[in-house]
Amino acid sequence: MIRWLLRVLTVWLAMALVVPAAAQEADAPQLRVEFPEDAAIPGQPLSLRLTVLVPTFMPKPPVWPSFEAPNLLVRLPGRATNPTSERVNGVTWAGVTRRYTISPMVPGSFTLPPQDILITWQDPETGAPRESRLPTPPIAFSGEVPVGAEGLDPFIAASDLTLTQEIEGEAAMVPGNSLTRRLTVEVQGVSPMFLPQMLEPAGLPGLAAYPDAPQLAETEERGVVSGRRTESITYVAEAGGGGALPEVRLEWYDIDDGAVKTASAEALTLEVDGPPPERDAPRDWRMLALLAGAVLLGALALGAALRWLLPVLRARRQDRQARRLASEVYAWRGLERVLARRDHQALRPALDLWAGRVAGSDPRRAPEVEAALLQLGGARYGTASGPAEQGWAKDWASLQRALSDARAAAAVPGRSSALPPLNPGRA
Repeated sequence: MIRWLLRVLTVWLAMALVVPAAAQEADAPQLRVEFPEDAAIPGQPLSLRLTVLVPTFMPKPPVWPSFEAPNLLVRLPGRATNPTSERVNGVTWAGVTRRYTISPMVPGSFTLPPQDILITWQDPETGAPRESRLPTPPIAFSGEVPVGAEGLDPFIAASDLTLTQEIEGEAAMVPGNSLTRRLTVEVQGVSPMFLPQMLEPAGLPGLAAYPDAPQLAETEERGVVSGRRTESITYVAEAGGGGALPEVRLEWYDIDDGAVKTASAEALTLEVDGPPPERDAPRDWRMLALLAGAVLLGALALGAALRWLLPVLRARRQDRQARRLASEVYAWRGLERVLARRDHQALRPALDLWAGRVAGSDPRRAPEVEAALLQLGGARYGTASGPAEQGWAKDWASLQRALSDARAAAAVPGRSSALPPLNPGRA
């Protein structure tokens, strides 16, 4: 009896835990994927429909994937996105559906990898907006060439295709005249971007070719894509000559008849009446060889001159650098930097270096310099606790003025130092 009660209690607890989870799963947004066909002729569309359903409503539109991939043409037809509703477990759910048309551009197998659809929907219990991501499954399909159309290059499949040619101008020309050849291909059941280039400029003597950029126009009616491609080249007569513009042939596969057909534009012969174009003058190889030899000799002479000149220039530069480093001006600039930093430790070496390069009497023996050095040394090494910042700066300024005066006196020949002050203590 007790064992039976324990078993019943265990089953009840399990149901109490599972039912809320199932209910929560039942209220989660759902994704429907419809892909009825998994193979198509290259250029023909496959239909993919995605439907998102929620138990309440979506305050924001879903963020749909693009499915862009190499060698695939993914399009959104007219009215691709529409609202919808569906009964789920006896309850009407709201949703949005989106339709894609996917066309393989080349034969082969393709797979669209899973991508997320981001939706915002209202939570039925709290009423607050929630975000969910619904991943799409991998979608595999292929592009298959029909039997009998394996040799088409490029492969074009359409319900209908027409090729028309227009000629503006006369085939019999004189220098100054022009002629325009224009081809227009109209297709139904496929995008015109699958159409190849049809016209190439022909190199005809006496004629200059000026191609225009191709023009594409695409339309869609009830889900069927159609369009046209237009190419044109204008030929301008410059001199006597001419030639044939070749025939244009375009092979394509008729989807309705299941057969390969050919559309063509006939060839055209142009004639320009007038003197033939002037030929380019023959090249004087002897003169070209003489010019090449002169250039080579000049390069060799320049290399020899640089080989001799570069060491001389380098030696002169090093000599100028050495004289600059050994000059009185260089030593004085170093002493000025020491005075500006108020570096007492570097003062004596800098002062000795500069004094050794001053012509005439030793500037260190000038009374003003000795007095300033004595004052500065007493302030630094005296028994007092230390000078105030203002007094310390005044002593350095006095030394700098004394050194500047001594340098100026040394620069004037025959000028003697000033007499020592009567009261050295006030210097």
